[in-house]
Amino acid sequence: MAFENLADKLSGVFKKLRSKGRLSEADVKEAMREIRMALLEADVNFKVAKDFVARVSEKAVGSEILESLSPAQQVIKIVNEELTSLMGGSQTRIRMANNPPTVIMFVGLQGAGKTTNIAKLAGYFKKRESRRPLLCACDVYRPAAIEQLKVVGGQLDIPVFEQGQGDPVEIARAAYEHARRHGNDILMIDTAGRLHIDEQLMDELKAIKAAVHPHEIMLVVDGMTGQDAVNAASAFDQALGIDSVLISKLDGDARGGAALSIKAVTGKPIKFVGMGEKLDAIEPFYPDRMASRILGMGDVLSLIEKAQQNFDEKKAVDMEARLRKGKLNLEDFLEQMKQMKGMGSMEEIAGMIPGMNPKALKDAKVDERALARTEAIILSMTPKERENPDILNFSRKKRIAAGCGQRVEDINRLLKQFEMTQQMVKQLSGLGKKRGKKGGFRFPF
Repeated sequence: MAFENLADKLSGVFKKLRSKGRLSEADVKEAMREIRMALLEADVNFKVAKDFVARVSEKAVGSEILESLSPAQQVIKIVNEELTSLMGGSQTRIRMANNPPTVIMFVGLQGAGKTTNIAKLAGYFKKRESRRPLLCACDVYRPAAIEQLKVVGGQLDIPVFEQGQGDPVEIARAAYEHARRHGNDILMIDTAGRLHIDEQLMDELKAIKAAVHPHEIMLVVDGMTGQDAVNAASAFDQALGIDSVLISKLDGDARGGAALSIKAVTGKPIKFVGMGEKLDAIEPFYPDRMASRILGMGDVLSLIEKAQQNFDEKKAVDMEARLRKGKLNLEDFLEQMKQMKGMGSMEEIAGMIPGMNPKALKDAKVDERALARTEAIILSMTPKERENPDILNFSRKKRIAAGCGQRVEDINRLLKQFEMTQQMVKQLSGLGKKRGKKGGFRFPF
């Protein structure tokens, strides 16, 4: 989990502060020393860590803080505010063109995850903002780069413009005209990368920039490379002039130093972060929410948004109506399991809930094999059996087991789980009816 080590260290520092009750300047100084070490261990840029601690110290040793009723809480509040400020203060959105298409040019070193994350972001715009993106393959040097973009684009049902191993500048120009003629409101250009920054690479990127005049140049950096990612951001900005940053693989680095340093070092905002391998695993970057996660305060807003993305609103309304009547069939049961799986690991969800310890649910997730078995069993039933499992006698169970390649014992186990869920639903339904008369009750599903 991103920032896991830093979150643990800061939690220990704040626990010491709370145990003291009243704080002295010496207490704050000792806490700041530990915070500085924690930031450096998280691979935060040395100057950034030094300046951060200096700002927090200056605010934390004021008399109004030390003499307040809960000085430790005041110090935590200051750290939260400064962390938020360090990462950019507030979310920064992509600037959309008044006259489409909006051109976003993606740059970065090889291995940063550029091609995959371009497709992820295109999928985000298509699903969340109802846009019509077009992907453009301008990486004509890396073997299979064009094919990779076509594969991920195909998986998300997003068109890809390519002209083989031609001139990247001419391909970008042709893609712009294609997008304009075909009503694509976002053109996302995948450019070539190198293992290192060189003059030839930058000259080509400058030529593409001059040809299509992108509204946004977004640098993709690998979050797991720490300070190397920050150095790459500085180099690309000086040579090309970037507008924003997308950090990939942030979930794979327990330190997170790149996310804490890039804005301070380059002045460029982080706009998106890749949080997993799946093609929907990309999130807008909210500095305030990330600061809350680091400090163990949770991130309820992101949790709500994640739920909204994975739960179909019409299905949810229909299901709520049945739940209010205390009715739940096996198709509902399967649908709920699938939607919970789409929200990610239990550790990730726990990290967004205030007061929850994500480590307690480390590696906990919906068992995909168990879900596949459940789906196979339910789909082997007739519609009548799914609607009313009470009619499932031994003969029917035997037929279902033969149809899905499972045992009768597996079917009995599934029915037992379903029965327990039904009992809970009936209890909650009864509670809803009692409280619904008084108003103010919202069914909890």
